[in-house]
Amino acid sequence: MGDAAMVPDRARRVTVYDVAARAGVSIATVSFAFRRPDEVRAATREAVLTAARELGYAPSGSARGLVSRRTGSLGLHSFDMLIERPQDEEAPEGAAVDADLDLSADTLPWAALGDDVHSDPLAYPLYVDEIQRGFELEARRRGHNVLLSSGGRSTADVADTAGRVDGLAVFPSIVARESLAHITQTIPVVLFSSPIASADGYHRVLVDNVQGMQDLVAHLVQDHQITDLAFVGGPAAADYAERFAGMQSAMRRFGLTPASEPLDSSLLGDTRPLARVRELAIAGALPRALICASDQLALFTFEILRSVGSRVPEDVVVTGFDGVLASRLSVPRLTTVRQPMEAMGRVAAQLLANAAGAPPQMPRTLRLGTQLRIGQSCGCP
Repeated sequence: MGDAAMVPDRARRVTVYDVAARAGVSIATVSFAFRRPDEVRAATREAVLTAARELGYAPSGSARGLVSRRTGSLGLHSFDMLIERPQDEEAPEGAAVDADLDLSADTLPWAALGDDVHSDPLAYPLYVDEIQRGFELEARRRGHNVLLSSGGRSTADVADTAGRVDGLAVFPSIVARESLAHITQTIPVVLFSSPIASADGYHRVLVDNVQGMQDLVAHLVQDHQITDLAFVGGPAAADYAERFAGMQSAMRRFGLTPASEPLDSSLLGDTRPLARVRELAIAGALPRALICASDQLALFTFEILRSVGSRVPEDVVVTGFDGVLASRLSVPRLTTVRQPMEAMGRVAAQLLANAAGAPPQMPRTLRLGTQLRIGQSCGCP
């Protein structure tokens, strides 16, 4: 059998109109049979499903939406700052994407792939995967497809995604709200970890950053008698700002005077992150404990301290926030505050599924609890 026999025969795609004609019903009935089966009489629904099976019909989002004006999909969008960030020629952050790969050969040698690069450990938020998993699981459980997308600061990318879905969840970004200003007029939008603003139309899924930081500070002060604490992370990010405020309030409760500014204001995606931490580490002038705004900042701090011969936790205590898998695999194991990332994704999908196609609802803000996860980087055995 030759290669030509392996090429699929793509016949004309069966449409909702074909199914309606075969079953002797309207296209609206076909749409309801797939989208809202409980609202269709059993005999009619079975006739539609039988016709669909006989014709090999697979309902698409656009077909389902002919009557309901719904796509059957929920979107999950991230604002990827690296898309518009200038490449560092000495340390590019991703594989080459400025030319097509040659797919004429069955095997592509390494040299042809343009993947010989050094990834920035602070460029890609590790918590995204866990939130995405929860979002996809809940969307699937409720009968929705998921459309994943990303883009830079431009509103075009997110607007394109919004036009293809019944509801949209958006990962944290300092530009997210501005880029989404008009989208809430057409579909429900859930923001993860965004500051609360009155009457802006967004649903929000947040975590209790303040309580998480209070639990962490209490552990360091009460169990380890550490009073010299500094914060690492830029307050331009909403979560980081809340965590810094939580640390400050917790220190005051113990009679300590917190700094008015973070020791280092780095954010994920900065071109030269943790420069101040590195400078103080080289000078041997770091405080006793560095409370990092995220696990990724904490893990990168590990690397900086190792490079100058400082030990964690013997010389400097380092803690994180997120509870990503990498924090459980680090040496020493990272003490951190775990946020319920999969649950965050599930809650966002549930909010969107409930709101999609329904009359406009008052925006909901749901704040999820956190849990202190004690590792070894704080000095515990």
